Amino acid sequence: MSDQLHDLSDTTFERTRLRETRFSWIDLSGAWVRHAGLRDVRMRGVELTDVEIDGELENVVINGVDVAPLIEAELARRDPDYAKMKPKTADDFREAWDILERLWAETVDHARSLDPELLHERVDDEWSFIETLRHLCYATDAWIGRVYLGDPDPWSPLDLPFDTLRDLQWRHDEAIRPTLDEVLALRADRQATVRRVLADLTDADLEGQTTPVEGEGWPPADSYPVAEALGIVVNEEWHHRRFAERDLTTLGGR
Repeated sequence: MSDQLHDLSDTTFERTRLRETRFSWIDLSGAWVRHAGLRDVRMRGVELTDVEIDGELENVVINGVDVAPLIEAELARRDPDYAKMKPKTADDFREAWDILERLWAETVDHARSLDPELLHERVDDEWSFIETLRHLCYATDAWIGRVYLGDPDPWSPLDLPFDTLRDLQWRHDEAIRPTLDEVLALRADRQATVRRVLADLTDADLEGQTTPVEGEGWPPADSYPVAEALGIVVNEEWHHRRFAERDLTTLGGR
């Protein structure tokens, strides 16, 4: 191993695979990491100071302590509604969705208080508010329309897939700039679809599997646990609202 310093400061790595890579004597000060898979990572001799992490945490052991359950408990303490976002029964799902619709109505009111142009603006390169709503329409179409209801092509031109989508050649224009009201009209339709699905949902349904959908697209044609498919939609709705409120607050301070 060479003692020579390799300076890659200010380099941007995109769509890079570094599996099984070994890092030693690495300076990551000021690094910005997005859309990263950090599974089965081991870090030793690490100085972790002034670090902000936002994502899914499971089996995250720091100095011998699994911190994920501690963080989950603190999030639930701060917001009792958070604990209801991991529904197990049909009634749990209905309650979770009622909460989400109420909270999102408040967030939309928050958004309407800002200059409409700001709703197209990104904060730290995260999705704008309009893009967030478009993505949630996409998530509903993917997991409710395609997976649960079996529609092989449920998409709207306003849908916005996630950035790392590989398996679907998205045929719509991702650069469109719909108004808030245009997106909310589609959103209301998708929310009504979820309400209809959950109104008829039973505990027995949650123990079953979906019927594999035909055609190419995301998620891939396969059978999925019903509880997983519906749970993904709840999870998406909760966390994207949290991100949206964070960014709306930043935009409102400009």
